[in-house]
Amino acid sequence: MADEVEKRAKLALDAIRNAYGTEAGEFSTTMFVGHHLEELPQDYWQERTGTDAPDPAAVLRLLQLKSNWGEGDIENFDFSLPGDVTDYVLSVRFDDAGEIDEISMES
Repeated sequence: MADEVEKRAKLALDAIRNAYGTEAGEFSTTMFVGHHLEELPQDYWQERTGTDAPDPAAVLRLLQLKSNWGEGDIENFDFSLPGDVTDYVLSVRFDDAGEIDEISMES
């Protein structure tokens, strides 16, 4: 089961990164990055990325798995930024066939 969790977590992160800047990611990945670039202080970004204003790809590389849950703990995966800096997560939901069904920004 741990292999399936790891596999789906990687698929979820890839999907999040690929959704940025697309119509499908407008209200999830793109909104998450834009919100946090505006709201978090420059020293947060400097410490983690080496720059005061990282590009979106650098922000997305920081994402960490916060929780996985649902049937068999492989249905939903929630990712967020390191540190206790936000209540928002990017949540990736898988369907019964193991395909990504939805990416959403949630609090």
